[in-house]
Amino acid sequence: VRTSCFDRINREFCGMEGVRRCSKLILGSASATRYLLVSEMGYIEGENLIRMPADIDEKSIRSTNPYELVLLLGHAKADALIHRINAQKLDLPHDTLLLTGDQVVVHGERILEKPESESEFRMNCKLFGESPAGTVGSIVVTHLKSGKRYDAVDSTEIYMRSIPDEIIEKLIDEGHIFHNAGGLRIEDPLVSKFVDHVIG
Repeated sequence: VRTSCFDRINREFCGMEGVRRCSKLILGSASATRYLLVSEMGYIEGENLIRMPADIDEKSIRSTNPYELVLLLGHAKADALIHRINAQKLDLPHDTLLLTGDQVVVHGERILEKPESESEFRMNCKLFGESPAGTVGSIVVTHLKSGKRYDAVDSTEIYMRSIPDEIIEKLIDEGHIFHNAGGLRIEDPLVSKFVDHVIG
C-alpha cells in the first residue's frame, strides 16, 4: 500500500513503468519514519526531496473511524501545503509529487494520537503490554501540476511485551514521545526488543 500510490501516479505522469521516483518529491511530514521510507526509495534531501511539514491543527479534524480520520488528516495536510506552495510560487519540475499522510494507533475501541502529556504516554505503554495495539496509516499522493490525487490506507497489528518503567522513563527523556502516534516508535532500539511480532 505504501508504494501503490507512487506506482499509479508515476505510470500516469512520470512515464516510468515500475519506477517510483519522479524528479522532485515534497514530503509533507516531520516524521523520521516517513523520511526513512522515502530515503529508501531514492529521495535525498537537498537533491530531489523537500521536507515541508504541514503544521495544521490536527485536533480540529475529528472522526471516530480511524480509517476515515487518517484520510481526512492526510488530505487536509495536502490542501494546506498546496496553498503554501502556490503562495511561495516555488519553481518546481512538472512531475513534482506531494506526499502527505497520517497515522494513529488503535487499542480496542480507542484511537490514540500523539500523547499530550507524560502521564498519557505512561498509560499507553501499559495498555500496549496488556493486549495488542494496531496502527492505521494513510498515504496521500498529489501530482501538483494537475492536482490529481491518489490515497490509500493500511493497517498493522502489534504484539508487545510489557515495557519496564525504567525504559518508559528513558523514552520520555529521549523527547520523541510527543511526535509519534501513541508515543511509541517500534523502530526505536529501546522499544523494538519488546515487540514480539507485527501482522500487516
